[in-house]
Amino acid sequence: MRTSIRRPAVLAATAVAALSLTLTACGGEDGSKDNGAAASVSAEQGTSGSSNDVVRTTSSATTTSGTVVQAVAEKKAAANETAVVEKKATAKKKTVAKKKAGAKAPACTVNDVKISAAKQPGLPTTHITLTATNVSGHACTLLQYPLLGFGDLPQTSKDVPAVAKSRPGTPIVLNAGTPAYAAVRINNGGVDEKNHAVSSFYVNLFAADGPAEGSRTVAAPKGGIAVDDAAAKTGYWTYELRNGADEF
Repeated sequence: MRTSIRRPAVLAATAVAALSLTLTACGGEDGSKDNGAAASVSAEQGTSGSSNDVVRTTSSATTTSGTVVQAVAEKKAAANETAVVEKKATAKKKTVAKKKAGAKAPACTVNDVKISAAKQPGLPTTHITLTATNVSGHACTLLQYPLLGFGDLPQTSKDVPAVAKSRPGTPIVLNAGTPAYAAVRINNGGVDEKNHAVSSFYVNLFAADGPAEGSRTVAAPKGGIAVDDAAAKTGYWTYELRNGADEF
C-alpha cells in the first residue's frame, strides 16, 4: 500500500519539474530573440542617423562654398561698376574743365602767337604745315582756322577756304608756350601753269566777332613754295595733325 501511494507522487513531481524547465527554456529563447531584434533596430537607427548627419554636413559645406563664391563675384562686379562710373566722372570733369578754360581764355591775336611754316614730306610739295605757338604769356583761344592770303597784299589776296571735316570738337585753348597746327594744301602736284612761286604769305586770325584786325607775314619754307590759288585749302587749327581729317 505504501509503494502504490509513492509512485504517483514521484511521477507528479517529475512532470511538474519537466513542465517548468520547458516553460523556462521557451521564455529564454523568446527573450533572446526580442533583445536581438531591439539591438538590431537600435543599430540600424544609429547607422541611419550617422548617414543623415554626413549628408547634412556635406550639403551645408556646399551651400557655404557657393555663398562665398557668389559673394566674391558680386564684390568684383560692384568694383568694376564703380571703376567705370569713376572713369566716366573723371572724363566729364576734364571736358567741363576744358570748356570752362575755353570760355575764360580770350581769342588769340596775331600778337599773341608766333606762326611758322614747314613743308610736309613728299615730292612735289603739295602741303605745308602751319604752327602757331602762344608767346603771350597767358592762355588764349585759337579760333577756327588761319585766314590765308598768298597774293602780294593781304587786301587783294584770295581767301583760302577751310575744310570742314578737319574742324575739332572742342575749342583750341593754348596755354603759354604751347602750339597748335593747321595743314594747308598749296597745289595739286606737278608742274602747272597756274602755279606761282611764293616766298612769303599773310596769315590772319579770327576774333570772337569775325576776322581780327591786322595780319602776320610768314616766311615760306626754304626754297619757296608753288601755289595754285584755285586748289589751295586750309584745315582748322588743332592740337595735333590728325590722319584722315587733314588729308585733303
